[in-house]
Amino acid sequence: MKIVPMTTEDAKELAVLDQLCFNVPWSEKSFLEETENPLATYFVAKEDEKIVGYGGIWNVSGEGQITNIAVHPEMRKKGIASKILKELISCAKSCEKIFLEVRESNLAAICLYEKHGFEKCGVRKNFYHSPVENGIIMIREEM
Repeated sequence: MKIVPMTTEDAKELAVLDQLCFNVPWSEKSFLEETENPLATYFVAKEDEKIVGYGGIWNVSGEGQITNIAVHPEMRKKGIASKILKELISCAKSCEKIFLEVRESNLAAICLYEKHGFEKCGVRKNFYHSPVENGIIMIREEM
């Protein structure tokens, strides 16, 4: 398995993966727009040239904002999300801090983020929809 920068050729496959992972998936167009976003950096995890996961981060005024991390349901619990997260943290070395939001029911993701130095710092009420759920704000301040 390898972690590589996302390209425009990955957009269609990423949109399919997003449908498997999220109730409100991104479209192919959304992924294509992110390849042109100068603030965004995305990585894909590939196994035998098939995308099995991805993650993205925005660098805005010296702060990182993790947008998404997703792993194909059949490939979870193999350390892929952890490898993607390490890559995102590494590319955010110039950031003072990194933020993210996670569904409060997503205990596996919360544990992953805590393992990598993120701490809970707030709640965004009804941040998510389909279903409506609070978002836990997490921060990592030491790169």
